[in-house]
Amino acid sequence: MIYTCTLNPSIDYIIHVSDFEAGALNRGEKTSYYPGGKGINVSRVLRRLDIENTALGFLGGFTGKFIKEALANENIQDKFIEVDGVTRINMKLKSGDETEINGPGPDITNEALEQLYNQIRPLKQGDYLVASGSIPKTVPVDFYTKLASICKERHVELIIDTSSKALEEVIGNELFLIKPNHHELGELFHTTIDSIDDAVHYGKKLNEQGAKHVIVSMGGDGAVYVSDSISLQATVPKGEVRNTVGAGDSMVSGFLSAYIQTHDPKQAFAYAVATGSATAFSDDLCTKEDVEKLLTTIEVNPINKEV
Repeated sequence: MIYTCTLNPSIDYIIHVSDFEAGALNRGEKTSYYPGGKGINVSRVLRRLDIENTALGFLGGFTGKFIKEALANENIQDKFIEVDGVTRINMKLKSGDETEINGPGPDITNEALEQLYNQIRPLKQGDYLVASGSIPKTVPVDFYTKLASICKERHVELIIDTSSKALEEVIGNELFLIKPNHHELGELFHTTIDSIDDAVHYGKKLNEQGAKHVIVSMGGDGAVYVSDSISLQATVPKGEVRNTVGAGDSMVSGFLSAYIQTHDPKQAFAYAVATGSATAFSDDLCTKEDVEKLLTTIEVNPINKEV
């Protein structure tokens, strides 16, 4: 079974406004509401790819109820822990450029956090845990490191998708998959990733420090995959980018869904790139049909140069 963990879920409220003017009355023309948060995005895309999974994390208030009902409508199982306070709303204002305003989430108590650990401790070999997103201010910064310790003891494959201090803290632990973009990778090693060679070089460092599979997304330059035995580069298909929210989470879902069925990292990498691109070209998260159409346009080639 695949489990996802989202510490700080949200409702993603998207509003389109023509000619937005700060400080004036603006009228929205089109609005959408989606259950959000990186782990929840992974769950939603996995389900669209016909992969059953269970969503874990914390929900509270009327917004938490909306998320729980929305996931149930998509046939996604959940074991969210109810907390005091209201799950946050993140607003994305689209008016030419996109402006994001992310709300604060509820406080997570030590008791609630221990409940989550107790949900994860019974996982077993053959299970996968996807832990994604930022760490709320009330949760210890070493949260992902604690998860890594539990997963190692239980022989559970752990996938981490986070950034900044949280990413820095967890590096050095055994991880099944890590997926930084080139900016996050550069920040991690206090450098700038300017080329494919740079991405491979520092991706190998992550592999040497315990990450079995490393995917580095490079924007319009495609993506790089690194393991202890092979390095690959994938092109990205052409299309109109309509949605930057969830593309990276979709890559995680695509890689996992293909890998558990084929155990072929090259196929899984191609599927990851197709899935991420399909979401980028959609208003919401991708569908399986979208992914399958793009898959034939993805080129994956080995990188032979030692860097």
